[in-house]
Amino acid sequence: EQAFRLEIYFALPMSVFAIIMDRAGTEKALLLGSLLIVLICELLNTAVEVVVNRIGSEYHELSGRAKDLGSAAVIVSLLLVILTWALVLIG
Repeated sequence: EQAFRLEIYFALPMSVFAIIMDRAGTEKALLLGSLLIVLICELLNTAVEVVVNRIGSEYHELSGRAKDLGSAAVIVSLLLVILTWALVLIG
């Protein structure tokens, strides 16, 4: 998936930065964990989309909602990254 690759491209340098930062271990874990949550959400979103597409190509309201909710989970996880990184870097 293109979105997953893009998130990996951002997560790798951010992970290196998190590791080399002069922060406590728990802060590093929060930074890295937030990045991993995005990747997990993206994988689950892709799984939902694959299953919905496998069931049928015709439009169904519930299929659309399932895909939208998967995408919403990814967006919320991205917001978690922004919030976590901001709080750790500011604090």
